[in-house]
Amino acid sequence: MLAIRNLSYRYPHAEKPALAGVSLNAERGQILGLLGPNGAGKTTLISHLSGLLPVQQGDISIDGSPLSVIRRNTPTRIAVAPQDYAFYPMLTVTENLECFAAAGGLAGDRKRQRIAECIAFSQLEHFATVRAERLSGGLRRRLNLAIALLPEPELILLDEPTVGVDPQSRAFLLDAVKTLANNGAAVIYTSHYMEEIEAIADRVIIIDDGRVLRDGTLSELLNDGVAHVRLAVDGMTESQLNALLARYGAVESSGGEWRVMLATGQTPAALLAAVEGAGGRLRHAEFGRANLEQLFMTLTRRSLRD
Repeated sequence: MLAIRNLSYRYPHAEKPALAGVSLNAERGQILGLLGPNGAGKTTLISHLSGLLPVQQGDISIDGSPLSVIRRNTPTRIAVAPQDYAFYPMLTVTENLECFAAAGGLAGDRKRQRIAECIAFSQLEHFATVRAERLSGGLRRRLNLAIALLPEPELILLDEPTVGVDPQSRAFLLDAVKTLANNGAAVIYTSHYMEEIEAIADRVIIIDDGRVLRDGTLSELLNDGVAHVRLAVDGMTESQLNALLARYGAVESSGGEWRVMLATGQTPAALLAAVEGAGGRLRHAEFGRANLEQLFMTLTRRSLRD
């Protein structure tokens, strides 16, 4: 449905491009999880799709037509629920929906129908006459979503939609996103919560420095991840154990446990045998592949971002 090819963008006076040859697809009925540290290029990418930035280099198309044509002729095919609250605080829930419905070209019975449907979908019936400024964080997120869904968009961009909400609201929003995809929409979902991406995304894209680092299903990404051994050992000093484990890969320690990201050619069996051969007593050991957060941290080099 959405195809991006070799998209590059450099802000005025910037030392390096915010996007550097990004290519990706988003399909109807699927949720694309978009991950990246601060400054990776996520906001710039979303800004292109929402029409806030022009294409400098590369191509963006919807069903084969250039994005510029789609935005000019049928702009409501694409909707954004931004990270910031995007409504009028002094208006009630219903008044906000009426305002944005009119802005989206809805009128008459169709307008009333879509407002009722979006209120019901977001479970805002009991708050329809409440001013937006009086809503809780979770209800405000639901109002953001309801506004975005008014024109029945085919491509929905959700930028950090669960920031600052309680667990119940987060669970509701995640279920709502899955329902949107099941109903045929293409969804691009950005989040810093790895467990959310693992829970709902059909495909995951990790970007950093304006480039796509990984693109695939969750199972594909994790199967390609670094194998690791997590273990707890008695009978050896920390320095002894660290020196031994470092022969087998990158080593981390926390709370008396050690984790070794195995280097190419190294096996868990060889590592455990070496520990026992050095006089260590294994108290606990487990082997597996990196989870999404571990893969993300490895790819983005763990450096603290602004």
